Order: sequence, then C-alpha cells, then structure tokens
Amino acid sequence: MLAPAFNTGVQDKRARFREIYCAVLEAHGPTLPDFRPCEDALTRVGTEPAGTGAPVVLGQSTRHLIAAVVPGIGYDCFKPWLNAPGTVTKQLRQSGYDGLLLDVDGLSSSTHNAHQIRDAVMKMPLPHGPPRLVLIGYSKGAADVLEAVVAYPEIRSRVAAVVSAAGAVGGSPLANDAQQYQADLLRYFPGATCNSGDGGAVQSLRPATRQAWMAHNPLPGELRYYSLVTFPQPQRVSSILKSSYDKLSQVDARNDSQLIFYDQLVPGSTLLGYVNADHWALAVPIARTHTTIGSLFVTQNAYPREALTEAILRFLEEDLATTSER
Repeated sequence: MLAPAFNTGVQDKRARFREIYCAVLEAHGPTLPDFRPCEDALTRVGTEPAGTGAPVVLGQSTRHLIAAVVPGIGYDCFKPWLNAPGTVTKQLRQSGYDGLLLDVDGLSSSTHNAHQIRDAVMKMPLPHGPPRLVLIGYSKGAADVLEAVVAYPEIRSRVAAVVSAAGAVGGSPLANDAQQYQADLLRYFPGATCNSGDGGAVQSLRPATRQAWMAHNPLPGELRYYSLVTFPQPQRVSSILKSSYDKLSQVDARNDSQLIFYDQLVPGSTLLGYVNADHWALAVPIARTHTTIGSLFVTQNAYPREALTEAILRFLEEDLATTSER
C-alpha cells in the first residue's frame, strides 16, 4: 500500500534545504564543476512549503561534520575504472568539513556490509564533543547503513546523522527480475579487483526483502535520519538509463531509472529535497573522467555534486543544532 510521505512520519524541510543549496550554488557559482541554476538542480514536487527567510551561514563549519559515504552495488568493481577526481572532499575541506568513502563489498548482502561499516566506524578516532560522522548511504548503501545502525548499537554514539541519498530503502522492483550472476559480471569490469562476497547483493535490493527487514527492525530512536530523493524530469535521464526508466515507469513513472521516489524515503526521516538528476548522476561522475562515454551514453551525468554535498552538511549542522536546543 502506498502512502503520502507525511503518513510515514516524514518531516518536510525541503524549503530550508532549498534555501541553503541555492545559497551554496550562488556563492560558488560556475567555479565548481557541472554548475546548474538552483531551479534546475532541484525538482518541485507537489506543494513545497515556503522558505524560512533565515540567513544562510556560509562561513567555516564549527562542528566539522564528516561525510562518510557508503556506495551502491558493484562500486568496488568499477571504482578503479571510474577514477573519481575527489573534488567533493576537496570542496568540503575548504569549508571546514571532510569526506571519505567507506569500503564495502559491492556484491555482498546488506547484512554482510553492515558488519564492515561497523568495523570501519569503530576504528575511527573518537573526537571530543558531539559526534561528527554523517553516514550517507547511496543506493544500496542506504540499506547497508540502516542495517548497521540497527545491528550494532555500539556505533550509534559515534554517528551524528544518517542520510539516504537516492537510497534503496524500500528496494527496487527492477531487482525482482535480476539475478546475482548478472551482478557478478561486474567482476570482469576493466581493472576490477572485487569478488563475489556472499553473493547477496541482488537479494538485498528486492522490495520484499527490504520491506520485511523494515517491518521487523525498528530504527534506533536516538539517531537523526534524512532522505534526499532523486526525482528527475524525464529529459534529465541519461540515454543509457532510458530503458530501465521506462521499465520502472510501468510500476510508477516517478522514478530515477533505478528506484521509485517513495522507496527512497526513510520512515520517520526529514525530507531534504527532490533532486533533478537520474540515479547515476547523483553520485557517479562517469562523464567527468570518460568524456566519450558521457557524450554517447551517460548524456545527463553532469550534476553539481560538490555544492550538493556541502549543502547537505550545512543543512545538517544547522538542523542538528536546532534539535539539540529543544
């Protein structure tokens, strides 16, 4: 059964996030890669609340949040080929934040990867003061993160917030027709050093698996959860993703080529916004390092990810401070 976001306890703060994101984009302008005007960077869906009008602080961060990104299915297989430029972390450090990638098995189940997240978090030095680590789960990485915070309570005091970024919270109907052996083909990607892991990646993405897990695993109430949803205008879907976009549209046209928009919402979370980008454009900068492939296949891969990530952390820093004062 489908329900509006507010019926799952989601708090709508799109208006404030838009104010912060627009301010970041305006401040940095075309100096950052893949610049877009704010109105083209976010999708307006339904009736969006009015902005707060409060000033946006763009100085150095005082809390120094660290974005720890957990990638999606198969990322460790094509990571060497992608050769991402690392410009997001560079931009964050200029504003007093930081960023890193948490390595998980690209072809393993969310349960397996949750333990890897636990180990990585526990190995990190624990700074004085309030926690600074923001776990950002992209695609299947969101399911991995949610399983980690449920299964391993020892990491919760180290985590400031959890963010689903185009997260497969409710799974994807596309996974119902997929088999693990198809995902395993990523092991033969140029330069790939990944292995099959426990072979549970596709199963973890099936809606029945994710919904059953959510039904039996209440999320810890002491953590704050946020959802950033990819909801592209049809013309913002890359040509190579059109077929999966159309296939998923048979279930619901409001999708990003891999996930339907409501399957990206963490129950009880704060909704940051709807991003006008397809699933890959949000977090996988293919066109920046492979221009020919970008011009022919991932034709809508350009997106201002540096500004977006900074805006997420600035919003969280403000929101967490407001929440702690209550």
